[in-house]
Amino acid sequence: MSITVSDRAAARIKEIRNEQHLPDDAKLRVGVVSGGCSGLTYDLDFDTQPEDETEEDQEFETNGIKLIVDMRSFLYLSGTELDYTEGLNGQGFYFENPNATRTCSCGESFSV
Repeated sequence: MSITVSDRAAARIKEIRNEQHLPDDAKLRVGVVSGGCSGLTYDLDFDTQPEDETEEDQEFETNGIKLIVDMRSFLYLSGTELDYTEGLNGQGFYFENPNATRTCSCGESFSV
């Protein structure tokens, strides 16, 4: 299984990359860190330094977005889709994670 990026999320990621004047080949690092009210929190950042990558990193490309995920995070994120919304409840990225057994009301943290 891999991690996928929706059309809306891919478009927004490209916009942010352009706004921050990052190269087109800048990869999106997706991770999971401890924290949040449910125990684990999603982490997104651009990675422009190839030397930061390790042999354990998993790499995917979906909708023109290159993703890097460390192996520990991948265990929590396998099968997840990264999406983006601009609704009445706010705008932002959210994760459709089939591995999450519980999420907080804001959707920023989860547990498995």
